[in-house]
Amino acid sequence: MDIAVLCESLMLIIFGCSWPANIYKSLTSKTTLGKSLVFEVLVVIGYLCGITAKIIIFNRTGAMQASFWFYLADILLVCTDIVLYFRNLKIDKRMGRI
Repeated sequence: MDIAVLCESLMLIIFGCSWPANIYKSLTSKTTLGKSLVFEVLVVIGYLCGITAKIIIFNRTGAMQASFWFYLADILLVCTDIVLYFRNLKIDKRMGRI
């Protein structure tokens, strides 16, 4: 594996380790207070750019880089937290917090 791909994969793994904790916080807190939907959408856009780059490289070389799968896993985790954001938004409205 190329050292650049290894470093990119490690970065994605480390970022990916933070999302389960964030998802857990969203599940247990049942509030959107302290959360930023804009931030999470920007993270998704960044991951989509990374996935797009990996697909372009695949089309040029025929080889899918390992980091592609980490982008995919990370984007699924962020999207899970976004779904929980909207669940918590309904709870916040029902509880009169916002």
